Amino acid sequence: MNQRPQLQKAIGKLGFFSLAFGSMIGVGWLTGIKGWLSEAGPVGAILAFAFGGALMLAIGYCYAKVMEMLPVSGGEVAYAYKAFGTGESFLIGWFLTFGYLSVSAFEAVSIGMVASYLVPIDFWPCYQVDGTTVYLSHLLLAGALTALIASVNFFGVGMAMVLQSCLTVLLVVCTVAFVVAGVVNGNLENLSPAFGPGEGKAVWVGVLTVFVTVPFWFVGFDTIPQAAEERTQRVSAKKLGSVLLWSIVGATLFYAAVILSVAMVTPLGSIQDEALPTVAAFEQAFQSPLIARLVLVVALIGLLTSWNGFFLSGTRVLFAMGRGRVIHPVFGRPHSRFGTPWAAILFASLVTVAGAFLGKPAVLVLVNVGSVCIAFAFLGVTMSLTAILARSEQTTPLHAKLLIAIAMIGSFSILLATLIPLSPAAYPLDSWEWPILAGLVVLGGIVWLGSSGQRASISDAERRRLILDE
Repeated sequence: MNQRPQLQKAIGKLGFFSLAFGSMIGVGWLTGIKGWLSEAGPVGAILAFAFGGALMLAIGYCYAKVMEMLPVSGGEVAYAYKAFGTGESFLIGWFLTFGYLSVSAFEAVSIGMVASYLVPIDFWPCYQVDGTTVYLSHLLLAGALTALIASVNFFGVGMAMVLQSCLTVLLVVCTVAFVVAGVVNGNLENLSPAFGPGEGKAVWVGVLTVFVTVPFWFVGFDTIPQAAEERTQRVSAKKLGSVLLWSIVGATLFYAAVILSVAMVTPLGSIQDEALPTVAAFEQAFQSPLIARLVLVVALIGLLTSWNGFFLSGTRVLFAMGRGRVIHPVFGRPHSRFGTPWAAILFASLVTVAGAFLGKPAVLVLVNVGSVCIAFAFLGVTMSLTAILARSEQTTPLHAKLLIAIAMIGSFSILLATLIPLSPAAYPLDSWEWPILAGLVVLGGIVWLGSSGQRASISDAERRRLILDE
């Protein structure tokens, strides 16, 4: 029997918290807050994120419970395999991979947008996408940072976690500084209209529109299960569950605080036409480019923590599927010296750089496609946990059943809200989201059929050992 491929074990509790919290923050609060405020208003947006955070806690509870039973790389891939089998494991893993890599591509596009506000980098126009120019300088920056993140992950997860932890601490310190400045010097009158421009039905529609994107903004706590196998001996699987839940609480408070501070410092109407309304709000309120630059620095740090976290997680999902021969085994072979999934890192790099070529118009599309993929994975975890508990001899407490039910219904509702045409939050039929999702389904079918020989090359017992370490 061949030895089970293993990754380097070098992540402690701080590393896991930084991985989850840093991944959830990202740069979306800088580029997406204009949509949140215009759709739901400041109070509506805060409520959407509060409800979303509560749902994420229920889903996070499911992750914590199943991760305690199966602390192996790949997270959802292993859970679905344990509960249902190889086909379902691939289905969850496939969509989850592209959910993570859509975030990585989102960051690759966003880096040029954010950096261009700090220093002029709009050089060498190449082509246009929907009337928006794509600059060679932005592509080079995205490529260089992708290479940096890929290199850090290639040379060892310990190095990646040192970078993640340092950046996360710096992110928290800088965020507290500008949020406190905004709240202390802001005006409560600027929070009106609290729920956006509409009344009656439009109020809940706006809150729902923001709420259904919550899986994208909060995705990141599930990076912990992807790397659970790489924890040090001092970190138990049970402790990882607590770290996961606290990271969700921290992210919920972060988003609520940023929305409140931005809405208080200046009226929404004065920043609606700005590309980066958060920066514009603070610059107008304080008449100071310095504090605007502080906001941009926070955004850059959050971008890097999120980018590094999702890049790492996407490679672990591919690694788990490759190790179990669900897809080509090259993805499941760690580097002989550094103990990292080199082929998965290369693949993730190529997808990330390809996303950068789509330009600024792709930002919202990547958010929407990523939300669908990730909500599907969330639903898969709740179903997997339900099936595993049903076959176990342990009695499930009533509160656990209730939380699992809330997580399952919430995940399924988000999918319905985004995919059913009659829903007010559904994507338009002529939008890019539909062909991209259809392309993922078709490509997934091709990969599944093309990998049939690899799946047939080992027995079910051997696959169970490789994926579940049983």
